[in-house]
Amino acid sequence: MDDHRPDVSSGHIHGDAPDTSAFLTFGHLLTAIGAEHDPPIGLEDIRVIRHSFNTGDEASLRGKEDLTEDRVREYTRFQGISRRQFPAQPERYWVVLIADGRRRSRLWGTFENHGEVASERTESARYFNLRPHDFLAPLVNRLVVEWDTPRAWHRRAASAAHMPVLEISDRDKEPFPGFDNVLLTFHELGEMVSDHRYADWQVALSQVQGIYLITDASNGKQYIGKADGAERILGRWRAYASDGHGGNRALRELAQASIGAGGAKTDHARHFVFSILRVFGPSTSSSEIDAAESHYKKSLLTREFGLNRN
Repeated sequence: MDDHRPDVSSGHIHGDAPDTSAFLTFGHLLTAIGAEHDPPIGLEDIRVIRHSFNTGDEASLRGKEDLTEDRVREYTRFQGISRRQFPAQPERYWVVLIADGRRRSRLWGTFENHGEVASERTESARYFNLRPHDFLAPLVNRLVVEWDTPRAWHRRAASAAHMPVLEISDRDKEPFPGFDNVLLTFHELGEMVSDHRYADWQVALSQVQGIYLITDASNGKQYIGKADGAERILGRWRAYASDGHGGNRALRELAQASIGAGGAKTDHARHFVFSILRVFGPSTSSSEIDAAESHYKKSLLTREFGLNRN
């Protein structure tokens, strides 16, 4: 197994015991940012966890669409009963990384551990009360470190401190492509409605009413919807990003079935793709928008073969 580590000048240092003073490490960042926290957060207060995607296991994180706060928290709070596999009294702050290649690991965020929920313990599992925390918030999705032991999925921060920082990227502004070119997966939709990088999108979609299309890429079924009145397209799509159904009957039924099968509340929406069929100005009458919605439902047969119920 090779063990190449980044150098400030050349990009790599060769050898099994690199001089950590030659490059920025994960420990440097944890220590510096932790010292500014009130009260200070030391390495001894931190457990570092690395999750990898497992597409074949519904109980695991299967892809980027699963990187929601609720989904990551539920996955992280579950730990085995064995103290040899996970500490009996784990640290207060859990810094979560997501595998971004064999060794590359990207910062997802931080949870504050408020202890095991004793009432949820089973013969094989423990569950912890995890709450989102803003520790390292400025580096979320930007920081990439080299995880040097891929088989180990968690470790004390002190033992992870030497890991080199590979990247602290700028998060570039996402230009709005025009209404005709809007095409978002469910995961991308969540970013669009909440991330400041999509400010141009948010402004544009907050100004128009319209007819939109949701396609389930797993089976081709389609749903035609409308955004009218003061809600506009952005407001309507925020609801979908939150729960995956926006109150629509057929989509809500899919969500309920998913939850009943042991999934998260948005599992049914993981393959949804969002696009816009037509936009209207803010002064367009509701009757004109209703007529357009009905036309698209008829032309695309979404009542007969899709997900529209009316």
